[in-house]
Amino acid sequence: MWTAGINIHEVKEIRTRTTLYFGAGAISKIDPVVESLKKKGIGTVLIVTGHGAYLRTGAWDYVKAALEKHSVKFALYDGTTPNPTAEQVDAAVALGRRIDAGAVIAIGGGSPVDTGKSAAILLRYPEKTARDLYEFRFTPEEAAPIVAINLTHGTGTETNRFAVVSIPEKEFKPAIAYDCIYPAWAIDDPAFMTGLSPAQTRYVSIDAVNHVIEAATAKTANPMSIMLAAETIRLIVTYLPAAEKNPKDLEARYFLLYASMIAGMSFDNGLLHFTHALEHPLSALKPDFTHGLGLSILLPAVVEKIYPSRAKVLADILSPIDSSLKGNPEEAYKAACSVETWLEKSGVPEKLADEGFTEADIEKLVQLTFHTPSLSGLLSLAPEEATEDCVRWIYKNSFHPIRKRSG
Repeated sequence: MWTAGINIHEVKEIRTRTTLYFGAGAISKIDPVVESLKKKGIGTVLIVTGHGAYLRTGAWDYVKAALEKHSVKFALYDGTTPNPTAEQVDAAVALGRRIDAGAVIAIGGGSPVDTGKSAAILLRYPEKTARDLYEFRFTPEEAAPIVAINLTHGTGTETNRFAVVSIPEKEFKPAIAYDCIYPAWAIDDPAFMTGLSPAQTRYVSIDAVNHVIEAATAKTANPMSIMLAAETIRLIVTYLPAAEKNPKDLEARYFLLYASMIAGMSFDNGLLHFTHALEHPLSALKPDFTHGLGLSILLPAVVEKIYPSRAKVLADILSPIDSSLKGNPEEAYKAACSVETWLEKSGVPEKLADEGFTEADIEKLVQLTFHTPSLSGLLSLAPEEATEDCVRWIYKNSFHPIRKRSG
């Protein structure tokens, strides 16, 4: 068992900072949350969301009713897109500054919540911009209180201290991690996920799988991140087929959402490495490229690369995908093929070649991986040394199915 490799004298930091309301009907808790904001003297809030999900799901009806009931004024920014940009953050902040917003309520998946987290920082730093924040020109120590109302079961951002925003002109997609952007409150209501399309359902669930595979194998992994990883993968392998078969299956959505949430806690503790570090350049080059799809494309090659260093852990957490894994380093190729087969059976057979990337892109992707702000930190946590040759190998082996590789 992997537990034999744990150094019990190495102190790890275990984090949990957010008051989370979880379960069908959890959105009803927005009323006491808004009441709490008002009691703290916050009478104006910035709403950050996307173009339509906040309306289609009905989440906005509850939020607006609570704001009106407690006489809290608001400005609404609904311009967030997938892979949100620095311009979008600055536009949201401008609205918030105009009304002197004292808090941020973010409604949506990872993109609106990350935009909201970023805006919450900048509301406390009136001379700063999103580029200042994401090019690390200052280190924030405070942010306006954040309420995260989650509408997808993938990112886990509602329970952690991370946010990601793109800087298009530099083809950068950096990540930030600050204690001040833990949401004060979060709402995870699976009823809002029943309208996710089959493709969205797959991609966000695979995002969660990537979170925990990285969190369980990083140099900073700890028993909590590994335990949560095992449960996350078990739940997703069990409930993803049910949600794809019947999108309205509330039980399946509940457990996929729970898996996503604990995956967020897992990587908040264990952190991330190769897959996210290498995916960010993909969606920086192609802003419409779906984050979860990019992760699924890279995952088999990453598993093959890191398996020899973390064989016991990976055999354990991947057992719902391949119960025959024994934790021997020589199983790396077998483990990668098993993950690839599971992804295909889950409806994600695509590789980089299918998505318009060519091998001529590899060198640019490698350079972006090493020069995008923050990604070097992720690379430093990988269980295998993250040389340019290593990163190049992962990209190259993500163009076509691994099990069809010659040689």
